[in-house]
Amino acid sequence: MTVVPATRRYEDVAVGDALPELEIPLTRTLIVATALASRDYQDVHHDPGLAQERGSRDVFMNILTSNGLVDRYVTGWAGPAAVVKRIKIRLGAPNYPGDTMVLTGTVTAKDDDARRVEIEIRGVNAIGPHVTGTVALVLPEGNDQ
Repeated sequence: MTVVPATRRYEDVAVGDALPELEIPLTRTLIVATALASRDYQDVHHDPGLAQERGSRDVFMNILTSNGLVDRYVTGWAGPAAVVKRIKIRLGAPNYPGDTMVLTGTVTAKDDDARRVEIEIRGVNAIGPHVTGTVALVLPEGNDQ
């Protein structure tokens, strides 16, 4: 049975609200499969030997996957009626196999006229911040659901 998350309403969100943490185990399969699924065939995302030749300790996650995980994190919190308007991220420490990335977020702004919410996000692994940035989304009003 699939459980659909409840839609978060604009009026129920306040600046300063923290999103729950999301732990993402960074398996080799996740890193390789998502790079291939996003048609990123750069060898540093699937070939450990070539990644090491290019100065990395192992294969590492591509930006398209990081972007998708940020989207999943925020929309999982917001619910299916939320509309993502912008994702603006920066990458830092690589996501290597065998680690865990922990995503956290905080509501930093609200625009009452547009029902737009801005969320600051961070994804941190054992090395440090992997992804930081903001996500802007529109949430429905109570009677829009």
